[in-house]
Amino acid sequence: MTQILPENIAETIQYFRGHKVILDFHLAKLYEVENRSLKQQVKRNLDRFPKDFMFELEPSEIDDLVSRNVIQNKRVLGGAAPMAFTEQGVAMISSVLRSQKALDVNIAIMRTFVQLRRLLESNKELEKQILSMERKYDQQFKVVFDAIKDLIVQERKPRKSIGYKATTV
Repeated sequence: MTQILPENIAETIQYFRGHKVILDFHLAKLYEVENRSLKQQVKRNLDRFPKDFMFELEPSEIDDLVSRNVIQNKRVLGGAAPMAFTEQGVAMISSVLRSQKALDVNIAIMRTFVQLRRLLESNKELEKQILSMERKYDQQFKVVFDAIKDLIVQERKPRKSIGYKATTV
């Protein structure tokens, strides 16, 4: 049995329609089942997967998958639209795929979602602390805070070209 590492799961999480989701083919790989078997079980139990648990990707979203190199090309999908499972949808899969492997994978996935939430919260806390310090030491360290903001935002300005310009005579 291969060990499921949170890093492997975190790499499979995508963002679609404002949700963190895992796509069916990634879940099938994690559960060590065929993708078509996973889809078949979900379709047999559609009443367990409302739209906030699972949705099929639109053609423009599939194009986005290709452009982000998540999949090589559309042919990889075999003509079927991928299913995107939210955190609740992933939890529901364990009731559809009744195996020890499904249970182990679900536990690992839930832990990964929790870690991602904590990471996002810690970034918000860091931002609050910087703003608090900025207010406290306003003018004294304004230059430092401006530099930090510039590093965070890192707006790229067009660079001036350097070197010689070839001229025709």
